[in-house]
Amino acid sequence: MTAHRPPPLTPTAFLQTFIAQSINVAGQLCSLEDRDRQRYIEHLGLAAASCMESAGRVCQSIDADAPLDQARYANLIVEIKNHIGGQFQILEHTRGHITVVNHVCPFGEAVKQAPELCRMTSSVFGAIGARNFGYAKVHLSKRIAVGDGCCEARVYLESALATDKPGDEYHAHDGAVSSGLSGSEDPELQRRLGDTWCAAQHASGRKLPGMRIVAESRAMRAALDAARTVAPTDASVLITGETGVGKEVVARTIHVLSPRRDNPFVTLNCGAIPEGLVESELFGHERGAFTGACDVHRGFFERADGGTLFLDEINSLPLAAQVKLLRVLQEGAFERVGGAHTQYVDVRVVAASNQDPDELLHGGRLRHDLYYRLNVVPIDIPPLRRRIDDLSALAQAILSRLAEKYDRGEKLLGPDAWRQLLAHDWPGNIRELENRLERAYLFTEGRLIDRIGELALPETDESGDGIPLRELKREAANAAESRAIRDSLRRYRGRVSAVARELGVTPRAVQQKLKSHGIKPAEYRQPEDQQPHNRTW
Repeated sequence: MTAHRPPPLTPTAFLQTFIAQSINVAGQLCSLEDRDRQRYIEHLGLAAASCMESAGRVCQSIDADAPLDQARYANLIVEIKNHIGGQFQILEHTRGHITVVNHVCPFGEAVKQAPELCRMTSSVFGAIGARNFGYAKVHLSKRIAVGDGCCEARVYLESALATDKPGDEYHAHDGAVSSGLSGSEDPELQRRLGDTWCAAQHASGRKLPGMRIVAESRAMRAALDAARTVAPTDASVLITGETGVGKEVVARTIHVLSPRRDNPFVTLNCGAIPEGLVESELFGHERGAFTGACDVHRGFFERADGGTLFLDEINSLPLAAQVKLLRVLQEGAFERVGGAHTQYVDVRVVAASNQDPDELLHGGRLRHDLYYRLNVVPIDIPPLRRRIDDLSALAQAILSRLAEKYDRGEKLLGPDAWRQLLAHDWPGNIRELENRLERAYLFTEGRLIDRIGELALPETDESGDGIPLRELKREAANAAESRAIRDSLRRYRGRVSAVARELGVTPRAVQQKLKSHGIKPAEYRQPEDQQPHNRTW
């Protein structure tokens, strides 16, 4: 008779079981009724929701104080839950109503021992909904914890639609979220509990995907939407775009939004490998395989086992290596150089090319069969010169990061600097933008950056300068100027004199700009600033 072997103990399985059993033990020791257990979990969920929403906004490039519309709310709650360990997707999306479905519980099988844990989903969805829409009702119509084949959560964001519907209601009032089960909480207590969650997440080193990708332009939003859609699958992805546009950042985003996020993300620039070492680097080699091979060498595929391998400049691979790469993609099998034993790996491949694949195919530098295997989901990242809408947000994001890196405070771009940015064609794309802004930041003593290094300053007249997209760039410049003024007004609560000092111009000049952009400073003043004793003259 063969003894039953228990499943391997992993940190995730241990944590899932520990949480479920802690709920049961707490109930036994404290004689908690089911409703008391649910109330306890409800408090935990409400406290965690704020931190989860903040982290989710970062990975979706949503400003912390920007209002959510219903579509963004739906994507946000799905992304949060999937990063924790579920497989949620949107099932229904109509005005005021969202239904999401999930087939894998983040708590694993242990949730069946403590079905009250499902209330975490309800409270997180409800708290985020109430905080952004004022009201939410959440009904868990199906639950894995009680034997259903999936979890189905229905969220109503308009009270009129939810009148005759079952579920738990959540309301927001004075910065605090309450539910029928938790009652009304002290806003300061909720804030402190939320801060504790965020501090624990920061200390653990586990974060929601935090690389900030600026995507104001339609083309870049389409690229990110494709990345988010394909991330939960194992489909191969081919990212195309010029050097410096951010192909690796998109590849990392796909990885951290995938079920492989806890496993390695390994990057290999195929163009940087000498031709004679390509196979050894990809697949490894055995001891004695060639002169100098003194030990067994694990290749990039073995190092990426269980995770994602990003092959940059895939077009640089020799044709012989492309044949062997195709076999790994199809079978997950290969042999080390000089080896006789087949190695098996589970690797998701994301490839990138800085050249047009059609030209590579016609020129015979890329095998058709490999191309079709890699190009299951194509993602094209446009160059910065075609992403004028992103330039302002990118520049401000880079300057904010530099202020944090060097601890020298925020710096702003002056009018001439903006004109330089908008007139330049950026052959090096975002990488060039980062380098030039960092140089300007370091060599500017005050807060206002007047010029960007060696970039040409375009003439004010439009005769014969040959700059393309002149009208579009002028509109982008106006938009950037408007955004800079609005940001400054927000920081100084609508005080025009303070804005003028920050921008290095006269209050009269600011007033003229406010008029031309249709901006009203009163909209940025806080209620207490409206009182006479709080005004700054």
